[in-house]
Amino acid sequence: MGKLSDLSAAGTAVWLDFVDRKFLEEGGLEKLVEADGLTGVTSNPSIFEKAMGHGDAYDGTLAAFDKGNAGAATIDRYEHLAIQDIKAAAETLKPVYDRLDSKDGYVSLEVSPYIADDTDATIAEARKLWDAVDRQNLMIKIPGTPAGAPAIAATIAAGINVNVTLLFSQGDYQRVAEAYAMGLEERVRQNQPIDRIASVASFFVSRIDSKIDAKIDERVKDGDADSEALKALRGKVAIANAKLAYAWYQDFIASDRWQALAAKGAQPQRLLWASTGVKDPAYPDTLYVDELIGPETVNTMPPKTMDAFRERGTVAQTLTTDVDAARHVLAEADRLGLDLNGVTGGLVEEGVASFAKAFDDLLGAIAQKQPAEA
Repeated sequence: MGKLSDLSAAGTAVWLDFVDRKFLEEGGLEKLVEADGLTGVTSNPSIFEKAMGHGDAYDGTLAAFDKGNAGAATIDRYEHLAIQDIKAAAETLKPVYDRLDSKDGYVSLEVSPYIADDTDATIAEARKLWDAVDRQNLMIKIPGTPAGAPAIAATIAAGINVNVTLLFSQGDYQRVAEAYAMGLEERVRQNQPIDRIASVASFFVSRIDSKIDAKIDERVKDGDADSEALKALRGKVAIANAKLAYAWYQDFIASDRWQALAAKGAQPQRLLWASTGVKDPAYPDTLYVDELIGPETVNTMPPKTMDAFRERGTVAQTLTTDVDAARHVLAEADRLGLDLNGVTGGLVEEGVASFAKAFDDLLGAIAQKQPAEA
């Protein structure tokens, strides 16, 4: 057992931000579970586009589906492929789910990015995907948009696990954390159990630094009078933002409202650090893992980041250290006009658009794979 297992022991569960048919069939996921203590998997349209849109790994399954489903819509052909992968990953993780008594062992499948601003459609698709996969260790990914929050509450109330995605701001995170509590409270009112309902809040990290750093670099290049103060913030805003989100989480789970739910067996909605691959080569490639380690959290890593941490990561309780310094970083960012709220708001819109573009490309690639009879 190595550093990734140590990371889990420190409270930050290790999830893989990747899924691929060949990887699953060759036992790649099982190996990570055994060797590194991996306890979860996330997917998104971009990941599926890379997996399904290139090569021939899915062609046989698609041809078999087409034979029995002549004239099937492209979206149905995609869902057949995706659901098979998600079921396979869920089966691999089922022993983890059982061993940890539903506290972990989850695989995530995202609702269509086309309906990110449609509450009712999101609720309906979450139910459809949940029924289609039919695995208790599934999480349905719902974006943390304004329309997503009531969908999250309704989906949790229906007994469906939720991975809230595309969270960048503390305000958006707080809204969906409260939506999770609302869903659980509705189940309590209905005399339904809440002890095996799980959720994570996927808080994105590196994309924030990419945007803020670009603003800093531009202003420094232009000879801004605050250049030194600006340079001091480079690579620090995203981690500070995440640390303060976690500080709010700690206060929330200590509140009377949450404690009333916890007394009935409610599981906390863990913060999941997403977008943890480093995009600036000037930074250590384990930065967004090293600096965000703490109890009841998850870090979902692309394979490259997982490899880097396995080799040279540092395990220490970092999430709850230097919180006052994190507040200072965000206060400085505000003083210097870096407009974190504007950046995070724009990133939500960009994230939805990026996933929609990946979904366009994915469906286009599948459409090009003609049915066997054609």
